[in-house]
Amino acid sequence: MFNFAVYSLMIICAYYAFFYTNGTIGAIHIDNVIPYLISFCTYFTLNLLLVGLFFILATENIINYFKEIIKETISTYLSTLVLSLVLVILMKNERLFGLLLFTCIAFLLSLAFKQHFNLFKEVAEKANKDFLTGLNNHGYFKEILEKEVAAAKENDQPLCVVILDIDDFKKYNDLYGHIQGDQLLQEFGALLKAESDAANFIVARYGGEEFSIIMPNTQRKTAYSFMNEFRKKVNDTYYKGVEGLPYGCLSFSSGIAECEKETYSISELLNKADQAMYAAKNQGKNLVQIYNGYSEYSVQQSLSLDKELEEAEFQLKIFLSKDVYTYRHSKRVYQYAVDFSRMLNLSVHERKTLILGALVHDIGKIEIPRDILSKKGKLEPHEWELMKKHVTFGKEIIATNKKLEDLIPLVELHHERYDGFGYPYGLAGKSIPKLARILCVIDSFDAMTTERPYQKTKTFQEAIVELRACSGKQFDPQFIEPFIAMIKEFDNSGDERSKELVASNS
Repeated sequence: MFNFAVYSLMIICAYYAFFYTNGTIGAIHIDNVIPYLISFCTYFTLNLLLVGLFFILATENIINYFKEIIKETISTYLSTLVLSLVLVILMKNERLFGLLLFTCIAFLLSLAFKQHFNLFKEVAEKANKDFLTGLNNHGYFKEILEKEVAAAKENDQPLCVVILDIDDFKKYNDLYGHIQGDQLLQEFGALLKAESDAANFIVARYGGEEFSIIMPNTQRKTAYSFMNEFRKKVNDTYYKGVEGLPYGCLSFSSGIAECEKETYSISELLNKADQAMYAAKNQGKNLVQIYNGYSEYSVQQSLSLDKELEEAEFQLKIFLSKDVYTYRHSKRVYQYAVDFSRMLNLSVHERKTLILGALVHDIGKIEIPRDILSKKGKLEPHEWELMKKHVTFGKEIIATNKKLEDLIPLVELHHERYDGFGYPYGLAGKSIPKLARILCVIDSFDAMTTERPYQKTKTFQEAIVELRACSGKQFDPQFIEPFIAMIKEFDNSGDERSKELVASNS
């Protein structure tokens, strides 16, 4: 009904456009070129708007729709216009022969288009598939994961990601050669695909002997149950030569990570699954491990951040020559993070990430002009817009070091607000990563209690009142009272730590 109505309106309006621009109805004539073009434009524009209306009602992205339809269909419409003119000319001179000739041309064109489409489809599939196993490849897997994560967050549905690695595959290759190793990968990939397809999961070859699975609408316990059953099935399936492996059968180690509302990116999600997988390896292999932030591998990895902490602090000292305030502010926020992380139920890895993120959270201000950083008085609108870009600049600086990629959410998102009125993206609630929400509280408290060129300093008590007033607005309420309790403890204790805080804030 919708299509019929659209075509009816397009044809009627194109007719009147032709008629009212003095087009001569009947024979094809060169004098009618302008009315032809006007009626064609009318036909095309109406099609664009009316089909666009459908996409608006279907809540699709209308801007992307207009871009795509103009780019992809303009040549089709022009072809249709030219062919319609050819048809009329042919039928005027030779009715039956002209119609037959036109039909042959249209049929041959449709065959050519079909062949091109099939060729495009074949090339696209090859680009998205792993040559050896026929599974989705690494790049296409990430594209799908981006879409699935976005859909899971939007619809508030669970989603799990699994990374699994065949145990002792290098030894198998050394024993039997790469050709037999490739055969093993093909057979394992076929079994994995069959089991995943039955559960409506998406599987890919992640690289080498690693495979990955996307499990939409699946919680971690269900994912664990599936992977454990699959692990047992693999153990019980005979593959040529597996008797030479340590377990006497084919086995794999896998890690599961569940997407949460505050998951910052697919890289974070994959990193968690990878950590859990290595934890399974460290516990003796042939295991399935769920990421919980406390795995042995996570602890070992986080301990290596001590070196990065030293490197980051050295890099931060660049501020001394440009902006002493920012350097000292970062050092105080770092110390608050050390103390506050002890009070919270954080894993070792989360503690290390929060502490290191607190130290470098304002590193993007290196790119802000000195006259703006040290300006006394309120910033002009254009200056404020530039100042806000320090989070993006900071992300770009941190992203150059792969070891520090876990810090990107803290550097980029510590100015997001719980109510959604922050920057740079206007994220709200638990869509902001947990550590970034914690850092927002710490950063804001120090900013309020420290002398700044454009803001009067608040006392600790005044800042506590402000924290409570903004709880649920700027700040996540669950972190406000624990942080206030810590501040009050330092403020009332009179110990050396308290003196240090007071001195650094003066």
